[in-house]
Amino acid sequence: MKDYTKAINNRTILVTGAAGFIGSNLILSLIKSSDSLNIIGLDNMNDYYDVSIKEYRLTQIEQLVSEKSQIQWTFIKGSIADKSLVDEMFAKYKPDIVVNLAAQAGVRYSITNPDAYIQSNMIGFFNVLEACRHSYDGGATGVEHLVYASSSSVYGTNKKVPYSTDDKVDNPVSLYAATKKSNELMAHAYSKLYNIPSTGLRFFTVYGPAGRPDMAYFGFTNKLRNNEKIQIFNYGNCKRDFTYVDDIVEGVMRVMQGAPEKKAGEDGLPIPPYAVYNIGNSSPENLLEFVDILQQELIRAGVLSEDYDFESHKELVAMQPGDVPVTYADTSALERDFGFKPSTSLRDGLRKFAEWYKEFYEGGLL
Repeated sequence: MKDYTKAINNRTILVTGAAGFIGSNLILSLIKSSDSLNIIGLDNMNDYYDVSIKEYRLTQIEQLVSEKSQIQWTFIKGSIADKSLVDEMFAKYKPDIVVNLAAQAGVRYSITNPDAYIQSNMIGFFNVLEACRHSYDGGATGVEHLVYASSSSVYGTNKKVPYSTDDKVDNPVSLYAATKKSNELMAHAYSKLYNIPSTGLRFFTVYGPAGRPDMAYFGFTNKLRNNEKIQIFNYGNCKRDFTYVDDIVEGVMRVMQGAPEKKAGEDGLPIPPYAVYNIGNSSPENLLEFVDILQQELIRAGVLSEDYDFESHKELVAMQPGDVPVTYADTSALERDFGFKPSTSLRDGLRKFAEWYKEFYEGGLL
């Protein structure tokens, strides 16, 4: 097992997508678990979804930072697609670890707005790779580890389950998936050419409090609360490996501290210090069961009334373009190398989401 216990104290960590769902939760966890840390956060604060949720997440970070005097927190509003900004940040702050979570997310949005994905996921990621490459200029220590977000979407319509990182992923069914697979290929090339330790993480349907409103559980909640019908795709015959955000963050933090080892091959050239892992619950849930648990927890939290007529607000419809019928993570490599397996039950996770939703929208947090 890799040593993931190496202290992150006194490190400089750059997190892109800092106001995003995973990014903000990662930063909160880093602050809680460290005595002394310099965290640089970058986010373009775009309006793909409700910006007030991003602002709420940043406020949570600022409040926690104010309680810990040895934590330095710098937030920069900007895009990784801005090459000069990325270069300036690397030159000024010299990050030890880079966690690239900035990306245009969402499968369906990529069908109607492809340009956003090329700008952020391709050009932006290229800018980050280039900055990592030049961090070694002049014999500098440079970036010790680049960790970046990939996605379970890269598996497309693979029939073999659970999905393993050893599987071929050459047939993406959305541009979003294609950009994430491209990120893995680009990172591999840079790891080989410039000996940059990099690890890609294929996230499986992340959910939880202050999550993304474009995700099904959040969108369903908004619609049910507004007395609108929800559409359940593929007539409910979808299975998703729902992964609670705290489990994702725990996995990211362990991986951050276990960079792939730099080694030379028989030809004297670097063996790419490169890895890819799945992070998922490895327990796919049927969409109809998921919606049923969500409904129960929304009633329990007081978001919906006890006598809510759920059946009249539910509509079973065909599969959407770009969607896949099942996602299912094989997490054995993550368990082997980092001793970690996500374990939060769907009910526990949705209960925390429902309680947050009630407080955020009806308790004056908004």
